[in-house]
Amino acid sequence: MGAAESDTIAIRCAPLPLFDPYASSGDSSPNPFPPTEITRVSTQRPIVSPYRRLLCGRNAAAVVVATLFVLSLFDDHGIDSMAQQPSASTTPVTGANPVPLPTEYPPAARGDVVDDYHGTAVADPYRWLEDTESEETAAWVKAQNEVTRAYLDAIPAREGLVERLTELWNYERYGLPVRRGDHFFFTHNDGLQNQSILYRVTDLEARREVLLDPNSLSDDGTVALSSWVPSRDGRLLAYTLADGGSDWRTIKVRDVATGEDHDDEIRWVKFSGIAWLPDGSGFFYCRYDEPPAGAELSSTNYFQKLYFHRLGDDQSEDTLIYHRDDEKEWGFSPTVSEDGRLLVISNWRSTERVSQIFVKDLTVADADVRPLITGFDAEYQFIDADGDELFFVTDSQAPRRRVIGVKADDGDVRREVIAETEDVLESVSLFGDRWFAEYLKDARSVVQLFAFDGQPIRELELPGLGSVGGWGGLRQAEETFFSFTNYVTPASIYRFDLATDEVTLWRQPQVAIEIDDYLTEQIFYESRDGTRVPMVITRRRDSELDGSHRTLLYGYGGFDISLTPTYSPAVAGWLDAGGIYAVANLRGGGEYGRQWHEDGMLFRKQNVFDDFIAAAETLIDRGYTTSQRLAIRGGSNGGLLVGAVMTQRPDLFAACLPAVGVMDMLRFHKFTIGWAWVGEYGSSDDPKQFGNLMAYSPLHNLRPGRCYPATLVTTADRDDRVVPGHSFKFAAALQHAQGCDRPTLIRIETRAGHGAGTPVSKSIQEYADLWSFLLQNLTID
Repeated sequence: MGAAESDTIAIRCAPLPLFDPYASSGDSSPNPFPPTEITRVSTQRPIVSPYRRLLCGRNAAAVVVATLFVLSLFDDHGIDSMAQQPSASTTPVTGANPVPLPTEYPPAARGDVVDDYHGTAVADPYRWLEDTESEETAAWVKAQNEVTRAYLDAIPAREGLVERLTELWNYERYGLPVRRGDHFFFTHNDGLQNQSILYRVTDLEARREVLLDPNSLSDDGTVALSSWVPSRDGRLLAYTLADGGSDWRTIKVRDVATGEDHDDEIRWVKFSGIAWLPDGSGFFYCRYDEPPAGAELSSTNYFQKLYFHRLGDDQSEDTLIYHRDDEKEWGFSPTVSEDGRLLVISNWRSTERVSQIFVKDLTVADADVRPLITGFDAEYQFIDADGDELFFVTDSQAPRRRVIGVKADDGDVRREVIAETEDVLESVSLFGDRWFAEYLKDARSVVQLFAFDGQPIRELELPGLGSVGGWGGLRQAEETFFSFTNYVTPASIYRFDLATDEVTLWRQPQVAIEIDDYLTEQIFYESRDGTRVPMVITRRRDSELDGSHRTLLYGYGGFDISLTPTYSPAVAGWLDAGGIYAVANLRGGGEYGRQWHEDGMLFRKQNVFDDFIAAAETLIDRGYTTSQRLAIRGGSNGGLLVGAVMTQRPDLFAACLPAVGVMDMLRFHKFTIGWAWVGEYGSSDDPKQFGNLMAYSPLHNLRPGRCYPATLVTTADRDDRVVPGHSFKFAAALQHAQGCDRPTLIRIETRAGHGAGTPVSKSIQEYADLWSFLLQNLTID
């Protein structure tokens, strides 16, 4: 990124503390807020995005993005009798042996809780399931898992799926190298390691040395290396650990030469980047106050504070740099300009795509933090400084974004550097006197080079149509790295020589599937109101469009997050079994800029559901599949999507896989970071917004006696992004309402959270369950 010395990826796509996991694997996740920063997204799940925008907003300086792998969240696989079909790629599943349905589901007491929303009484009979720590909830969870486990284990295809998915997951994966001082840092996974290992080398082709192996930190692989940030000289490494999938992070510091940790330990960090001072004497970070004991995973997160930690000090001695007692919803993201003169603070407010900018002069002792850009009128992503000029990517007066130069003393716009185009500007890096600008064109990546004055130089030739990510490094770096991937191409890493412009392949994975047997095509279809919506479909080249194929449709549609083509071993397994995989780029995402996002939020949220329903109808009308062979999946905000459309059009789908979804639209803002989504959804506290939320809230639109698709709800016990009470209540209500003999199950993972940092072993087991469930419930004559 050429510049800002934050050594991290500013994830612009994720002011979304809601999603992401599946946005990052060890993600960030997203990953969560307006320029939030994260240096490493596991190589296993290279980007998200909801995913890919995890990779988004790479405006911070040194970036280390793991390969684009956004689809991990919805990894797919599936196949019948895989044990007898080692190659399974030519034999679609033709039928499923009968598996007994549960004779009864675990009892869930229906309480008498009724809330008054502006004169409307709304019953909440499963309110008790919000208390995830109670004995009653624990007993219900245990009983549900036992019923689900019995059903899934009886599916004949499952054992073969585990074997095949293990085979597909077993390939080498590298993260993008980051150079600091004499060292290159990158992650590597030999294939089946639960967590990727962080290595260091002095030469990219030299024998790598282990710097940090997170697999040694827990027996079950559930302690993940969430992010890592080397100091400017490469002597020190600040890194964050995530325990059991929670969004809470612990920061530690390691000596690169000795591999030993310093005594420094910083706790209660969440949605924070790390920004080193150039001399490595300390760094800036953000944290919340310690939550009440026993409520660490459910209490609301307000009043984030920005601190400076001096190396060697106890956390209690850290200097409070900035906070606002009068603004409980404000959060901050620190970046140190590459010249070391300024601390640039991006100030976000919930998940709204607007920000303010504050600065602190680091050359003056005890200088105050002063406002530079205020008013929350637009979004501003800091790129770097050049003398007294600061550069930002912004959507101010440019819905698809542009680059501006701003005066460091008063924030006035000095000049427009790169003008808005018809494509969406995702991120910008500055190397020497050239800008590397990454755009989205119909949900695929385009990279354009510009001179320092903004004049176009040329478009960079990419390996194909897909997604790129990376472009990290200091402004005077000798090289930068980027990754390329699409639905049938594993993420490969390329080195770009900044002196010669030569592009060379550094690492290319080899996977256990014949990639050339598959094709990816983009089609466009009309939604209910006539809006033209893109959809990317991947299938076997020799598949005929005769409606005979099991098809999985994925969607997200929210928080300005763009879905772009990325490879996933799970999706590869689904294709390998003869399935079709489709991704719809719904409104609410960021594929076409601000208006596309706004057309799918608040009172326009129904547009997202209409787009998804139209995508399903298009797949049927064009011969890809039939309703009896069509399944849908989405996670987090995408889980809400699945819950909403399955209650609106239960006749359209045969199976539904809502993952870690926001299912109770009346109470989501009462837990952890849920309040931050009010800008996207609205709030039931507002009488006007209440009616809109009630109209599509999945929990409140289930109708007893109606026949719903076969459904497998998935969540995790330590999800403190979208608390599991959402899924618990929805599953209990769905089991109560189901009016036909289709299974309605819930799978509750233990020692896991919203998706980030999930061990490989758990991912394989989870997707074996998901795909075997689909194979069992999607009709093949």
